[in-house]
Amino acid sequence: MRIVAISDTHGQHRKLKLPKGDMVIHAGDISKRGHPVEIEDFLDWFSNLKFRHKIFIAGNHDFFLEDAHPDIIGRVVPKNVVYLNDSGVEIDGLKIWGSPITPYFHNWAFNRERGAEIKKHWDLIPDDTDILITHGPPLGILDETVYSKREGCEELLLRVYQIQPKYHIFGHIHEDYGMLAKRETTFVNASVLDDRYELINDVTIL
Repeated sequence: MRIVAISDTHGQHRKLKLPKGDMVIHAGDISKRGHPVEIEDFLDWFSNLKFRHKIFIAGNHDFFLEDAHPDIIGRVVPKNVVYLNDSGVEIDGLKIWGSPITPYFHNWAFNRERGAEIKKHWDLIPDDTDILITHGPPLGILDETVYSKREGCEELLLRVYQIQPKYHIFGHIHEDYGMLAKRETTFVNASVLDDRYELINDVTIL
């Protein structure tokens, strides 16, 4: 299974040149402001990509996906696209879980307070998850901002160490793009934009 991972396109998705693969995964922040027209444009592009499997989650910019009724989201998301929101899917024997939740910061979408509140979401992740997709990183792993501050989630880190998925794909912190193997997991910050929102990072192939 050849997987192409991207994140944090912020409306610049049509500028991307994606390599061939079996599955494409987008780890959130598909839009700038979360307006419905932005979401619809992304989904039109995403649904027409030449991949057998297309999976995405929302990010903290994607307000429409937090505010809209689930029935509306169900009608907006094309049938050949999988949208994960604290939910999972199994594809070709791979168990995949996705969550848009990030620690609270200036009242963006899908924000939760650190500690017990955000831990409730991570407790939902099944123990047998092979690929974990979250919008934000775990604490201390590809989570360093331009101000040298670690913004990852401690509760998420603890859960990832418990379940040890093969891959943990995320974004959110544009400036710490890259890949890191630790314990049994390969961590991927798949942000394609830098901290100035310029499209400079390569897509990640797994």
